[in-house]
Amino acid sequence: MRGQQLAWYVDRARGMSATELAARSRDQLDRWLWVRHRVRPEGPPPPLPPLVSRAAPALPPDARASIPAAAASELVATADHLLAGHVISLGVARADIRDPDWFHDPVTGRRAPKDRYAFRIRYRSERETGNVKQVWELSRHHHLTVLAAAYYVTQDERYADIVRSQLESWWRENPFLSGVHWTSGIEIGLRLIAWTWIRRLLAGWPGVKSLFDENPRALRQIHWHQRYLARFRSVGSSANNHVIAEAAGQLVAACGLPWFEESDRWRVDAAALLDAELRRNTFATGINRELASEYHAFVAMLGLVAAVECDAARAPLHEDTWHVLCAMVDAAAATVDERLRPPRQGDGDDARVLVTDGETAGWSSFLAVGGALFAPLPWWPDVPGTVVSTLLATLANGPRTFEGRPATRPSHFTDAGMTVLRTSAREEAPGSEIWCRCDAGPHGYLSIAAHAHADALSVELRCGGIDVLADPGTYCYHGEAKWRSYFRSTLAHNTVEIAGRDQSRSGGPFLWVRSAESTIDRVVTTDDGEVVSWSAHHDGYQELDPPATHRRTVELDRRRRRLEILDQIESHGAHAIRMTFHLGPAVEVDLEGSVAQLQWASSPGLRRATFHLPDALRWSAHHGELDPILGWYSPRFGLREPTTTLVGIGSCSDATRQLRGVLEVAS
Repeated sequence: MRGQQLAWYVDRARGMSATELAARSRDQLDRWLWVRHRVRPEGPPPPLPPLVSRAAPALPPDARASIPAAAASELVATADHLLAGHVISLGVARADIRDPDWFHDPVTGRRAPKDRYAFRIRYRSERETGNVKQVWELSRHHHLTVLAAAYYVTQDERYADIVRSQLESWWRENPFLSGVHWTSGIEIGLRLIAWTWIRRLLAGWPGVKSLFDENPRALRQIHWHQRYLARFRSVGSSANNHVIAEAAGQLVAACGLPWFEESDRWRVDAAALLDAELRRNTFATGINRELASEYHAFVAMLGLVAAVECDAARAPLHEDTWHVLCAMVDAAAATVDERLRPPRQGDGDDARVLVTDGETAGWSSFLAVGGALFAPLPWWPDVPGTVVSTLLATLANGPRTFEGRPATRPSHFTDAGMTVLRTSAREEAPGSEIWCRCDAGPHGYLSIAAHAHADALSVELRCGGIDVLADPGTYCYHGEAKWRSYFRSTLAHNTVEIAGRDQSRSGGPFLWVRSAESTIDRVVTTDDGEVVSWSAHHDGYQELDPPATHRRTVELDRRRRRLEILDQIESHGAHAIRMTFHLGPAVEVDLEGSVAQLQWASSPGLRRATFHLPDALRWSAHHGELDPILGWYSPRFGLREPTTTLVGIGSCSDATRQLRGVLEVAS
């Protein structure tokens, strides 16, 4: 174990520049020195920070009346479920929501440290903290923003009362730098966003000032959180979505709760950081550079919530930053399928920013926010309004307009290496769209590509929004190493594995030490063409002896509803190969030889497809297997379910160098 830890530290250091190593050394020194600032749970409270008298931006009087009735009704139903004591947290049902243990992990049953100095807690150790994602999730206080929003909509004080009791509990049990909730900046940033909006949504409640404005515990906590973020920020190879959350959280609080002498300075510094990092984290086409679809929406929403807060505080962000956010929203609208489902590329952990809607609000809510702040383009899908989109729009100086937005729906994002081949849902009956994502992008963002999967040249196919050839998802981050390894492996994606190894080499659950580089050879995408296609190759197997190159061409015949996948393995020697196609959990399969008959339930009835697999390989079906792991699908973080994986085995001899598969979807 110690040898593995040492190897990880060596590989991690190799992914850092000299500047980053120096910055991390300074951070580490400060983390040891800041023990003197720690506040112990049993100790006396420190003095209040110096305060200034500034009014916080408030919702306009008519905002409540603008909320769509359906969205308000779903919100209240979700809040009532919370009042009954139930919540699903990262796939785990919890019944302790009315009186939560902020340190309990419901997966392992362990309790994370509460009374230790935060920077001496090894939060990545399941033995020490349990599943830290589960511990952290409840303390993001998304359930409390839902309850506060329910109060705002209904004026029912039951919702406000439980928010008060839980905030008082959290503030009392988590003094500065004591316990696991002070170990990660992203968590601190998200809490600040939640608290700012809870204060705003409870503005009409008689107890709001005694809970926030006049509450020493609240004032200390809000100040402590911003003080932490002003000093400890993600840097270098870790400056991905985490640094965006840190900047956005500080910016929202500095604008929305501007009660401290440092508030103006914190606002200016956080705005500059957010401006810079949003541009660094985003391709020119609007796709997030982590190439992890859920994080695309997460980062965009962080930026949008913070930008709206700046508008409300009359300190707007630079218009170039708004332009980046607009491009992110347009890219999201262009890549969803007919059910408004995004691609399932890379990692995803159900990360959310500002939760004021019911359980079913997902990317449609994100797109609703974009539509409210920028106005949807003619080719956008129809998206209903939500609570959060309505409230953000009332605070923004908008909707904003920008020149150069795409006149037609983009299908190919060159810099991100993402191509979507599809039929036209608007010209067909609902449930008929064929949607196929082809992946030839960079492996991930920054030197460690923390949230990337080894999925070069993988495809993802949906019919009517239902997964037919599915990306497996993520399932877990911490504590289940075998599952983490499987879900990000080449074997777990719809591509080709050569010589029994991943295309990219992993050095740990959030570290890649060698990344496959993909190159797009040809793309044909038009709105009116009968056939659209994509071709690419990658260098992930150039280290083999002899080297090998995987090339793939995907062609969609829209009229015939036919998808052809041609794979070429180029090498001067023989290598074992495995080709995998992971079916969605709704798909039933009957495999005979190299022909798979597929069917799935869909509106208005049963759908069928025939998949002629490359007949040069030996094909077998695998469903929910554990030794080795194969045939699994994760519908959301923390959940997994069996599905069927088709595996073709062979070698890259002359007979199998070209491998052709054809999937025909019945009309």
